[in-house]
Amino acid sequence: MEMRDQILSSAQRLVQQRGFNGFSYADVADEVGIRKASLHHHFPTKSDLGLALIERYSANTKHALERISDENKSAHDRLIAYVALYSQSLAEKRMCLCGILASEVLTLDDALRPKIDRFFVYNIEWLTEVLASGKSQGVFDFSGTAADHARLFLSSLQGAMLMARASGDSDGFSRTATLLAKGLKAKS
Repeated sequence: MEMRDQILSSAQRLVQQRGFNGFSYADVADEVGIRKASLHHHFPTKSDLGLALIERYSANTKHALERISDENKSAHDRLIAYVALYSQSLAEKRMCLCGILASEVLTLDDALRPKIDRFFVYNIEWLTEVLASGKSQGVFDFSGTAADHARLFLSSLQGAMLMARASGDSDGFSRTATLLAKGLKAKS
């Protein structure tokens, strides 16, 4: 693995576990075994590192959602696979990278905000498509727009992650996610 990728992997884990304001270049440098000056060579500022993290995380998420769409024809199965992405992060004692960044957005460089926003817009667009497809297939039944329910679903997952992290109750996250998915299912 190239040094740049090692730096990004280390920084991503640290952000997902501690938050963007909860780690330093020294933490990353120590973990990957380089000097801070070498880290600054790859990412001159912490904002540069943050931008690279969001871009990589967003690209990985986009690939994961494309894989979910390719592997799951049922809208319900797609939704369950989406929830599994969040469950996996919690199992690794991590938060959604952009979720944790959103909680710190008022303390971050303004350059990060549009990238964070774009991450959420993309997820809402993907969820909207899944929900609209599921409704047209008769798998889901909800009033209002698919986009409003996509926003509700994503917001609820993000909030459930925060609560699980604060309380240490990952089962609470699972129960919340199950209720969200059940609430969308059409009555048989």
